[in-house]
Amino acid sequence: MLRYTRVLRRFDWGIVIPMLLLVAFGLTAIWSIALSRDSDFQWFHRQALFALVGLVLFLLASLGNYMIFRRATRLLYVAGIALLAAVLAVGVTVRGTTGWFSIGVFSIQPVEFVKILLVLLLAKVLSEELALRRSLWPIFRSGIDAGVLIGLVLLQPDLGSALILIALWGAMLLLFGIRPRHAVVIGIALIVIATLGWTVFLKEYQRDRIRAFLNPTVDPLGRGYNVVQSMVAVGSGELMGRGLGSGSQGQLRFLPEGRTDFIFAVIAEELGFVGAGIILTLFALLIFRMLAVARRARDHFTMFLLLGTALLFTIEFTANVGMNLGMLPVVGVTLPLVSYGGSSLIAHLILLGIIHSVSMRVRSVG
Repeated sequence: MLRYTRVLRRFDWGIVIPMLLLVAFGLTAIWSIALSRDSDFQWFHRQALFALVGLVLFLLASLGNYMIFRRATRLLYVAGIALLAAVLAVGVTVRGTTGWFSIGVFSIQPVEFVKILLVLLLAKVLSEELALRRSLWPIFRSGIDAGVLIGLVLLQPDLGSALILIALWGAMLLLFGIRPRHAVVIGIALIVIATLGWTVFLKEYQRDRIRAFLNPTVDPLGRGYNVVQSMVAVGSGELMGRGLGSGSQGQLRFLPEGRTDFIFAVIAEELGFVGAGIILTLFALLIFRMLAVARRARDHFTMFLLLGTALLFTIEFTANVGMNLGMLPVVGVTLPLVSYGGSSLIAHLILLGIIHSVSMRVRSVG
């Protein structure tokens, strides 16, 4: 009993409490949506099971030695490539994207775990190349590693996840400290890639999403429908919201993806500006806590691991909330820890477990 008490004292509640509250917010929103769409509450029960599994894995990762992941990064990288290749061959296609393995009543989306892998991979590569940070070699090496993963994701095609991976790679390089002229070269390369992506890789429905972002009112009942309904939901929540289970947009099925891509709009409608503000505050607390631990990191790998995780959460949060508010294109990015989806929830909880393991050890030494 004394041993467990010591472990609890080492917990970083600045990470654990916001994490648990965000998971609780997600479960509450999914329960609310299920009131009108899911008579036997299967979504809620499944998400609760995913949360339980994820929290167990969070504890295991927290109590383990996070440096194991540094040593196993290359092995995990090969496994990630194999999973992305396998899902292209035998995966299930949903709304034009072949990105899931179907196992009974459950589905696994490998790209969610690949996001963790890219954080680990970039932390390892960039920490090893600090002496060459002013040269092109770290950009080339990390770009090749990340490019293989991004290319396989684009073949699904999963534009949203690919953009998250690209943004993570670019942001990590900026933190790494590359030369301004190298950043310009990367920017030009990304423009070329974006042009090729628009003409070669993107499906017509994905182009429609971007067109809808530029002007959603042109086709409010077609390609701009989700954006318009999301903005209506957010605006109608006002200060205190309409109450759980009382939001018209979510309950009357005006938001087709209310439990996944547009769960923030559901929360804003039912809990108002206050509920949306709490979500924003919890994410801010979680991210700032990671940055605080990063300042005390004992080695460069640990520092980049913490910064990469903070960036991943920031990018995903910004992308999801931005598309809910009509400020960014709808590219199918879920809200971390909150949106429905077992792969996303479990993957993010594992990553936070690794980060919590770092924090426990940094604080015990400090």
